[in-house]
Formats: sequence, structure tokens, C-alpha cells
Amino acid sequence: QLQLVESGGGLVQPGGSLRLSCAASGFNFETYAIGWFRQAPGKEREGISCISVRGLATYYADSVKGRFTVSRDNAKNTVYLQMNTLKPEDTALYYCAAAITAVQAMCVRLAVDTWGQGTQVTVSS
Repeated sequence: QLQLVESGGGLVQPGGSLRLSCAASGFNFETYAIGWFRQAPGKEREGISCISVRGLATYYADSVKGRFTVSRDNAKNTVYLQMNTLKPEDTALYYCAAAITAVQAMCVRLAVDTWGQGTQVTVSS
């Protein structure tokens, strides 16, 4: 059974940093692209960063480009999202997801096979 579990969310001040982790189990992790998505109250879910199976291709939404960095450790079945220079508008429920597809399709069209349960990120002073 394919399972994704996010961790690392919390409350942080503007300008601060957080690192989210997405731990995968129950499937061949190395054959799936993994993506990070977020959904703020009253807004649609958006793809913010996706990474290919070996990490050679990545996608970032314009809203996070230059501030967020996605990486994966296939030996640990884990994907990370390093978030720096956080802003109040980054406040949202953050999800990771898995799919057998290209990173742009995954992030832009939300072409996802499986979702995690989400972790809350709140940026506030």
C-alpha cells in the first residue's frame, strides 16, 4: 500500500526557515516523481515543487523560486523541501504526492497518483 507521510511543519516567523520531509513506503520509490503542493484556506491547491525519479529534473512555481529547494534521498525513501525566507503568504497546508509522470505535468496539472495527509505551515510574527 502506497503511503506518504509529511513532517516538519510548524509556526515560524517571517524570514525564517523550515524543512519539510516526505517519507514514502509501500511502493518502488525510485520509479515515482514526488511533488510538494500547498493549499491555503479559500484557495485552490497548487503545485509548488516537483522532483523527478533521480532528482535530475525539478520544477518550481514562480511564487517559491529562489527560496525553496526540493531534494530526494532514494536510499531513505524520503523527499525534502527546504523553505527559506518564508513569507506570511506561504501559510498553508503542505502536501507531498507521488506520480509516474513528468515533473511539470505533476506540478502544473496536479497529475498525482497518491497524496499524503498534509502538514501545516504557518508564517506569522
